[in-house]
Amino acid sequence: MYLRRQWRWWLQGLVLALGIAGSASAQYAAPVPVEEVVAIPLPPAARWPHLVATILRPEGQGPFPVIVMNHGSPGTAADRARMGRYRATNGSPEFLRRGFMVVLPMRRGYGATGGPWAEHFSSCAAPDYSAAGEQAAIDLLATIDYLRALPDADTSRVMLVGQSAGGFAAMAAASHNPPGVLAVVNFAGGRGGNPRTRPGEPCGVEQMAQALARFAQTIRVPVLWHYAENDQFFGPAVVRRWFEAFEAAGAPGRLVMQPPFGRDGHAMFSASSGVAIWTPVFEGFMREAGFAPREKP
Repeated sequence: MYLRRQWRWWLQGLVLALGIAGSASAQYAAPVPVEEVVAIPLPPAARWPHLVATILRPEGQGPFPVIVMNHGSPGTAADRARMGRYRATNGSPEFLRRGFMVVLPMRRGYGATGGPWAEHFSSCAAPDYSAAGEQAAIDLLATIDYLRALPDADTSRVMLVGQSAGGFAAMAAASHNPPGVLAVVNFAGGRGGNPRTRPGEPCGVEQMAQALARFAQTIRVPVLWHYAENDQFFGPAVVRRWFEAFEAAGAPGRLVMQPPFGRDGHAMFSASSGVAIWTPVFEGFMREAGFAPREKP
């Protein structure tokens, strides 16, 4: 059984208690949000007992709309094992400031959840992305089901958000139309990329297009696709091909292609300097999808 770790906005108080804040120009560190670590039961088909997830809550009284935030996939088993728990360090505070509860599950085969890697897509020559997406969807659907028992989670207002492989996972889960999911945000989503050996040209571009088209046939909620032109995992021509297949299959989506960001635009969501670029787009999409923002504290 996992201990629930709660660190209540202590950092600012600690700074004041130590007398560090001496001048009017002193800059204070942002408060550290409450973290609750939970075990999310999985169905028998998952062949693994549970996921480890981190829940972050905004200030104020719930129930809160929910963002289920989904991580990417490192390229090696050793790197996947070292992931620990997912925090989405620069993204989570932006979602909390807008009044969302943020739930960050570790999917099977990653970090603190452990177990066999469920999302293996076979070989680069003949990848099965649909199967990998369906396995990820099992974990995300179980996460949404778990949240329905939390009194401060408004599961009639859920947004699935993911970066890289997590963006693809979010779309796969959305294809099952879980009740309460109103929108999806795909930050630099995809599978099969390797910037060292195939910069901008992932394995199985057409197989991914087919998988996305399959999921798109049953997606009924708006999906924001957010990428940068210099993404070293998924180049802009590849992304446009994928979005074309997604849109042609009938899913409601919008593609935003940002100018080049740093050395690799794939890192925009996780970089502190990327926050000012993606948050205005997210804010507009959030409003369009029916999530009323609250005033930022």
